Order: sequence, then structure tokens, then C-alpha cells
Amino acid sequence: MGVLDRFEKGVENAVQTAFAKSFKSGVKPVELASALKRESDARAAVVDRNRTVTPNEYSVSLSPTDHATVTSWGEDALEHELKDSLQEHAERQRYSFVGTVSVEFKQDESLATGRYAVMSRTTRGPAAPVTSRDPQSRYPLLDVDGTRYNLTGADTTVGRGSEADIVVDDSGVSRQHIRFEVTPDGTILTDLGSTNGTFVEDQRINEVTLLDGNAITIGRTTIMYWDGIAADGED
Repeated sequence: MGVLDRFEKGVENAVQTAFAKSFKSGVKPVELASALKRESDARAAVVDRNRTVTPNEYSVSLSPTDHATVTSWGEDALEHELKDSLQEHAERQRYSFVGTVSVEFKQDESLATGRYAVMSRTTRGPAAPVTSRDPQSRYPLLDVDGTRYNLTGADTTVGRGSEADIVVDDSGVSRQHIRFEVTPDGTILTDLGSTNGTFVEDQRINEVTLLDGNAITIGRTTIMYWDGIAADGED
């Protein structure tokens, strides 16, 4: 596609128009998206023939002028767009994450307007976005309204608040609504005292051991659950 590949073109369509007036000079969102892609590619590590892990946490350092522009427009909005674009790129490249994907902006007084620096790291979290479903994965899988996560930790919370491990944009969901606990005897789902309750296969529950393929409803959000596959040496 010439200068812009599919990743960059998608970001340009989603981000560049919205931010064009705010970024009349200095760094452009599409430049940041391209830089994040390059960082993801450069730091991708082959774990085995079926799995390549790429960093899930990214930090973008900006000049004071560019950082002020990002802040005045809406830092959260741009972070969200760049995070989504990173996940789409990872899906195309068949990369895996070991934790929640995040993008943050930092101000660096040493940078001139239009200059930026990108750093990344891999941090294991209780839930990791899934770019493609591996039927042999040893981690339980959640599908939250079409977005998939592996439960890579012992405990994972889901809710509307930023403190939840998996955040859902649903006013009918409490800030910390439910908890998934992965145990040797199965995954236990617990309602954390939510206002509107938790339903498994249309039955309201307080705590239950999930079965493969269970449908969970919180607010207007549907979550599908699938068991993981026992690792070698496990029952």
C-alpha cells in the first residue's frame, strides 16, 4: 500500500482525522502508531514455533509542547486508539501478549517539538488479550463481547472501574463486578456484591464452578468461558 501499510492506514483512518486540528505542528498520531508498530516488531520474541510474544506495555515520551497538545485534546482517547491499533497489528502478525496492553504518555523536557521516544516492556498480568485462539492453550479463555482474554493469573476481576483487570464499558456493570479464580479443580466465578447481579446460563449466581462453554451475563455484557487444556504432567 505504498508508504502506509495496512496497520498504518487503519490508524490513519481511525485517528488522524480526529486529531488533525489539534496536531497542526509537532508529532502526528500516525507517526506514533508507526513507531509503536516498529517497537512491537523489534521486541517480538519467538517462544516456540507456534508462539511469538511481543511487549504489552508501551511508554511514549513527548516534548512539553506535544504532551500539552495530547493532554488538551484527550490523552485517554489517543491512548485507546493506539492500544487498539497495536492489538490489531499483533493479530495480523500472530503475536501473543502475556498481560493487558497499555499505552501511556510521558513528558520529557529534553525532547524538541516533533520528537518522541518509545519504550516497551513485557509484564505478565492476570489476563492477556488473545490475538488468535489456540485450541491447545493451557489458559482458560474468556470472550467479552467479542474481545478475547486468556486467564493467565490465579485471580482476575472484571468490572467497569479502572481498578478491574478487565474493564468493560457498561453502565449496568459494577466497578468490580465479578472475579474468576483459576484452581486445579476448575475456574470459580464469584459475584463481588454487584448491584445488578451475575447470571450463568440465565441463572443468578453468587459463586459457581464454571463449565466449558458457559455463558455469563453482567449488565448488558455477555462473557463466554472456555476451559484451558491441562499442561503436560497435569491431570
